[in-house]
Amino acid sequence: MTTPLLKVSNLQAAYGHAEVLHGLTFEAQRGTVVTVIGPNGAGKSTLLNALMGVMPSKGEIAYDGKPIEKRSLEERVMQGIALVPETRALFSTMPVEDNLLLGAYRHVRQGPKAARDTMEEVFTRFPRLKERRKQLAGTLSGGERQMLAVGRALMSKPQLLMLDEPSLGLAPLIVKEVFRTIADLRATGVTILLVEQNARAALEVADHGYVLEMGEIALSGPAAELAKDPRVIDTYLGAARKKAEA
Repeated sequence: MTTPLLKVSNLQAAYGHAEVLHGLTFEAQRGTVVTVIGPNGAGKSTLLNALMGVMPSKGEIAYDGKPIEKRSLEERVMQGIALVPETRALFSTMPVEDNLLLGAYRHVRQGPKAARDTMEEVFTRFPRLKERRKQLAGTLSGGERQMLAVGRALMSKPQLLMLDEPSLGLAPLIVKEVFRTIADLRATGVTILLVEQNARAALEVADHGYVLEMGEIALSGPAAELAKDPRVIDTYLGAARKKAEA
């Protein structure tokens, strides 16, 4: 059996004295999409922030077979981990092109040509960003901002890409495009940890899934099996899905 790219054991995280994550244990195999679904307040964003090193945590985090729980945020980025936060965290007063270049600092030693070559790869994946390369990020549509946030993360050529609610606030057609992009990225060998409230779309694109409730993993298994679980259907997929499969 191959070593998972990400293996987490007994992960705990808290805001002050309020513990949000209560000893999570899970893993992500290389080249797969793993989704974490659950209600608001379950701790999904906290999980990604803890894995990224944005907030302190306890427990064991093994990445590429090596412990990283004591590594800084910068060290985790340099090792090939990227996070696209729910807020997208773009520099609104900077052009698309400059936002992308800021994502390439992991490979800064390779020089500007390497960064430009990677940018062209991003533009190939997101042609609309190329059309708007000189446009200020703050003037983009919601879907374009999400493309830019993902594109900036891809500039670091990550092995593990973590996405926090990538479909949030987007029109249905754009949501389909976002999830198509996720599937395409998996085909390139990138491992994706997807936190998402759109459970139906997440389970359709994922290989494996975890249901996070009140800071604990309530259910887990292959995504296709979770999508058929009565509890998941009732709670996250809606009655319409249940009737359709009856």
